[in-house]
Amino acid sequence: MSNDDRERVARVLHDAMAEGRLTVTELEERLDKVYAAKTFGDLEPLLRDLPVGNQAAHLTLPPPAPGTQPVAMPGNRIGGRGTSTGAVAIMSGTDRKGIWTVPPTFTSFALMGGIEIDLTQARFEEAETTIQAFAFMGGIEIYVPDDIVVQVNGVGFMGAFENHSQSQAQPRPGLPLVRITGLAVWGGVDVKRRKRKGAKEIED
Repeated sequence: MSNDDRERVARVLHDAMAEGRLTVTELEERLDKVYAAKTFGDLEPLLRDLPVGNQAAHLTLPPPAPGTQPVAMPGNRIGGRGTSTGAVAIMSGTDRKGIWTVPPTFTSFALMGGIEIDLTQARFEEAETTIQAFAFMGGIEIYVPDDIVVQVNGVGFMGAFENHSQSQAQPRPGLPLVRITGLAVWGGVDVKRRKRKGAKEIED
């Protein structure tokens, strides 16, 4: 099964949400399973209750439209549609982690709360991504793996906006580029390194 097969199923699911057949939460849950799928049998149950379900047994899905396929990149980290555009924590905590797709711009806002953004198993909709992090009397932790390039240029005011990732700061061909910007007021934004699943985790 190829990445093209997964993308075709993902398009069907997005169309189903646009038609009101799936909620945003249901879409995110199914997309996680799509990108984790190893066989066609893993994909079939995700379409069974949709109008294309009778086609799913043979995975006779709509052919990809010309020019809409994402460009394949080394490491299979780029492609698909963003599954979440932001995260908000007000006197609470939330996270974005596991298998998910990051849109070109992702905004996080923490007010007297905490947010964890883990990119170690994430895919990226485009080759360049901007994460906007705003922490007010709260904290945002962003974990990045070794195979993405990170540029951090946020500002701390009576707070800290720090990069402990030790990641490459200069763009490199074939690697996703993530720019992290924003503001920390009486709070903190901390970018850390975390090895991908299956390797011993390192945090600085």
